[in-house]
Amino acid sequence: MSSDTASRLIRHAPTEVELEIPLSPEEVAAAEERAFARLVRKAKLPGFRPGKVPRRLFEQTYGTQTIRSEALEDVAPVAYARALKEHDLEALDRPTIELLPEEEGKPSRLRARVEVRPEIELGEYKGVRVTVPPAHVSDEDVERALQTFAREHATLVPVNRAARLGDIVTIDYEGSIDGELFEGGSAKHQETQLEEERFIPGFAAGISGMTCGERREFDATFPVDYPKADYAGKIARFAVTLHEVKVVDVPALDDELAKSATEYETLDALRAEMRKRLEAIANNRRRRVIGNAVMQQLLNRVRVPVPQGLIEREVESMLAETAEQSKASGTSEEELRPRFREEASTRVKGTLLLEAIGSAEGLEASPTDIRAEIEALARSYGQPPERMREAIGRNLRPLKEGIVRSKALELLIDHAHVEDAAEEGSTKV
Repeated sequence: MSSDTASRLIRHAPTEVELEIPLSPEEVAAAEERAFARLVRKAKLPGFRPGKVPRRLFEQTYGTQTIRSEALEDVAPVAYARALKEHDLEALDRPTIELLPEEEGKPSRLRARVEVRPEIELGEYKGVRVTVPPAHVSDEDVERALQTFAREHATLVPVNRAARLGDIVTIDYEGSIDGELFEGGSAKHQETQLEEERFIPGFAAGISGMTCGERREFDATFPVDYPKADYAGKIARFAVTLHEVKVVDVPALDDELAKSATEYETLDALRAEMRKRLEAIANNRRRRVIGNAVMQQLLNRVRVPVPQGLIEREVESMLAETAEQSKASGTSEEELRPRFREEASTRVKGTLLLEAIGSAEGLEASPTDIRAEIEALARSYGQPPERMREAIGRNLRPLKEGIVRSKALELLIDHAHVEDAAEEGSTKV
């Protein structure tokens, strides 16, 4: 490439560059011809049909700058892309581009300023040493899981006795404050479990002891820190009619439950499968802990320049994720923005680091990887894979980048030297 056509790179920061891009007379002239061909179709001059106005007359009427401005809009993206390729740069945002003043004897020039992917000196990233707790599943963990399994297969059985705390009851109720019914304080044939923590203090206790068909009135008091300030600390009067009392009948943990609720013939077989599942969950959790520990060490060790534009984009994403909670808590974006910025910077650093490792290792997202990721997203959103593919369309780049980052993290985990926090020695995971 000759010095007349080569662009000049000025690096203002590790993540921000300025490009001075010369435009050859030939490409400017060709762009002006294309621009004139487009503009003349809309020109309206007496005595000329649309598209038939001579260029000289067009320039006299509309000015030469009209054509030149249109031409530069046409040629700027091409010249800018050429300069990025020339200097092996990857832009992370849209550039600001301006036409530089003409200088006699020099070609027309553009100035482009843009944030780019930083160069990261990785150093040694394999074999990071970390210490994490072991993936241990105890007999007690398995039994707790089996008890939960049994409760999930419990049934509700009507009983002919007074209601007790813990029972499932069907009730009508009306609540009033100072003689006025309040919003959310009334219901018909409401089935609920009598547990004090489910209701304002005194409500469940007021129903306890009632029998089917009985109507009772009693008071309950809203906590002083109740979310609705209008009710906080107020005494509510409830009128309750009890229709039905049921108890939770949890089946016995035995071979019969295993047969009826699973594909296994015996409780021992179900127990073995439950342990296998819990161990898989524990191992996956441990891998995540290892990954976090490895990333933390690498982020402390490797200098990763952070583009401010990416940080601001991540902050916006975090604000969107927490919009509902922020609204409920009354926290403004202005308050959250500075709090989120540090975490956003860490996230961006991690992303850039993993992408740099993925590039260094030549990791790619294969068609099989993409198909599996789309199917996983479809399951997550409860949508058919075909609809998820349509939603993604041709915008596969973010999906591919995510797959490469995941592969890079798995590589780091697989090559880490992991020491068990509870015992001496090292274990490769």
